[in-house]
Amino acid sequence: MRITKGLIIADPWIGHLLDGSKTWEMRSSATSHRGWFGLIRKGTGAVYGVAKLTEVGRPLSPAEMIAAFERHRIPEHMIRSGAVAKWNIPWKLDKVRRLDRPVPYRHRSGAVTWVELDEEAIAGIAAALRGMFPDDTVAERVSETATVAVKQPSTAAGRIQTPKVAAAGAISAVTSASAARCIGEIEINDANLRNNHFYLRPLIDKFPDDVIGGSNKASRAPGEVVIDWGGPEPVRTDIDGQDKKFFRARGWIGAFYKSHGARAGDLVVIEETAPYRYRVSLRRRGSAGRAP
Repeated sequence: MRITKGLIIADPWIGHLLDGSKTWEMRSSATSHRGWFGLIRKGTGAVYGVAKLTEVGRPLSPAEMIAAFERHRIPEHMIRSGAVAKWNIPWKLDKVRRLDRPVPYRHRSGAVTWVELDEEAIAGIAAALRGMFPDDTVAERVSETATVAVKQPSTAAGRIQTPKVAAAGAISAVTSASAARCIGEIEINDANLRNNHFYLRPLIDKFPDDVIGGSNKASRAPGEVVIDWGGPEPVRTDIDGQDKKFFRARGWIGAFYKSHGARAGDLVVIEETAPYRYRVSLRRRGSAGRAP
């Protein structure tokens, strides 16, 4: 199967697609694309899965959005608040598949929605999907004849260098540096929810030494990590490594908890996606998938 396009999707929404808990990707405009495409996790420079876009629906009212929660997984409080008012057009997906390992791609400057994948990424995805579908010939024909309304800039400027994937190799050919690595899970409690933080004590030795600072801003660490949490922008911060042992910048954590409807007992999952870069997501206690 030859998939040449990818769609950039932020957390937690891409997580819901990959764990099978949602089938609609809500967007602010329609697209004429139909067929296969890659699921790109925003901020990681990698394709995490594939899906088939079968239909684009009409704009939905807030009441219709609330009634369709099981399809898009947007919490009711976000819909009623107007926070997602413009994201009301359902792109209806089928045959969503998670890749065993993420496939890196070279991000073209200016691409914010659709991405034209480079040949190495195309080959890596094809290798990963080989044998996954009962009729690859039909699937490939659909992907090759799909039409796309949005054209992204095709200049080579601003490309991110990523490890090469051999065309004939399996997905395991992707180097470990480009694949997310889970470093642990932290259970949150009522105090964490009230004070917008979570403790890193069990995982403190998993982070680079130069991002561990003192107990106040005057003794902050010389280095920083970048946290992708699903919001509009990643966060740069060091770690308070004294008594508190949590991310010093924590204004984003309240929004993170709210967007997931976090409860005491839920687990914050921390993954290393690149040197000094981490992804934070939420998992319900006792559930293998991302929290709704």
